[in-house]
Amino acid sequence: MRYDPLSTATAVLTRVGGRANVTSVAHCMTRLRLGLADPAGADLEALRAVPGVLGLVDGGDGTLQIVLGPGVVTEVTAAVRTLLTRPSPEESTGPPTKAPPERPAGRGAGPDEEELRRRGATPVRTALRRIANVFLPLIPALIGCGILAGLNGLLLNAAWLPGLTPALTVVASAFMALIAVFVGYNTAKEFGGTPVLGGAVAAVVVYPGVAKVTAFGTHLVPGQGGVLGALAAALLATRVERWCRGRVPGALDVLLTPTVTVLVTGLATLYGLMYAAGVVASAIGAAANWLLATTGAAAGLVLGGLFLPLVMLGLHQALIPIHTTLIEQQGYTVLLPLLSMAGAGQVGAALAVYVRLRHDVPLRTTIRSALPAGLLGVGEPLIYGVSLPLGRPFLTACVGGAAGGAFVGFFAMLGTEVGATAIGPSGWALFPLLAGNRGPGMAAAVYGGGLLTGYAVGFAATFLFGFPRHGRPPTTRQGKRSRADARRTAM
Repeated sequence: MRYDPLSTATAVLTRVGGRANVTSVAHCMTRLRLGLADPAGADLEALRAVPGVLGLVDGGDGTLQIVLGPGVVTEVTAAVRTLLTRPSPEESTGPPTKAPPERPAGRGAGPDEEELRRRGATPVRTALRRIANVFLPLIPALIGCGILAGLNGLLLNAAWLPGLTPALTVVASAFMALIAVFVGYNTAKEFGGTPVLGGAVAAVVVYPGVAKVTAFGTHLVPGQGGVLGALAAALLATRVERWCRGRVPGALDVLLTPTVTVLVTGLATLYGLMYAAGVVASAIGAAANWLLATTGAAAGLVLGGLFLPLVMLGLHQALIPIHTTLIEQQGYTVLLPLLSMAGAGQVGAALAVYVRLRHDVPLRTTIRSALPAGLLGVGEPLIYGVSLPLGRPFLTACVGGAAGGAFVGFFAMLGTEVGATAIGPSGWALFPLLAGNRGPGMAAAVYGGGLLTGYAVGFAATFLFGFPRHGRPPTTRQGKRSRADARRTAM
């Protein structure tokens, strides 16, 4: 049957409690993220049974992440937004739903502390999710500009098309030069302020005229503090704006509130936030370089081994500000290639499952369909469709990721850095974005070696230890044990 995003969107909305229960809609590369007024109103078991749904993740504070896979998630998200703006006959036959509660005036976009405790969300997890929401909409531009920057670098090194490379430099670099403005805009939008005011105060960070301003005895540098400074400025602007809204008479609000917000926050950004954010950003870069130069193999082992659980919990997006800061400072992030090794371990584990469970036709079909995405660095289909339901293969996949990360980290100890000029892709899709201190060729060789190591160790660990020592491997053929039995045995 031909895939229909509208049917999938209708089924999803019906099973999360209807349109009235949805407070927000967003998506990343693989997940539809729905904010729910009443999380208990969602039928999770029925939602898992919707064709195309690969898994569910509780994002905290009422956010439900529905794993759909690359490409599909974009179409389904658009269909969900369409359904939210017009009646749906299919949805009207579903169970009655409650309207989302009104937010208390002056409290912004988030739930109060009592709601957080009731929903089991920790303040730290909520903060990480909301900061990730600031950066998620920027990923497509980061990917596109990063690929163009890599292509432009190849043309420059080969001295090809000298008339085109200046134009490519502008196209690839313009977004990164102004990324602070977009971060400020999204921050204010996420935290309940006026988005354009967040963008206005964040623009102070990148404005060339800041070079004439002296703070803490030194001249400021345009871009000092980068996205961290923009994030802090927009958060402060949101607080100042809320303070003004509650005290300025209505007749003067349209004039005084934006003026006071931009003035107070702009001065605070110039004479405090830019300097402080610059110190933090420099510390992040120095820490990453020190970690890889001194404990590269061990750091790679830990990062590569633990990244799959972070992906499973949806917490991997919290690393986006760190990646972005490193790209701003050094031109590439040295952490992403290490973390990408987790996907290699997952691919190796899936291949071992495919070989061992040769009689499990449905599972082997799932692996064949999900493997191309896994090779390109999209691991959720294999995580939720293969390794996690079986239990042990998920752990052995982490072992493969740890081995691949240790391989890349070992070369970092020898002085060969491998970085990515943009975030988003991993697996084989990361090759066009690779860079390093010894050229893209060496970076590609080390990264490729890490992938092969992750594949091999993930396969071997799963083949040898991913299944019960006694008895035949579980299958789903009639008369044999079901996959649920296999999961219980493997665990």
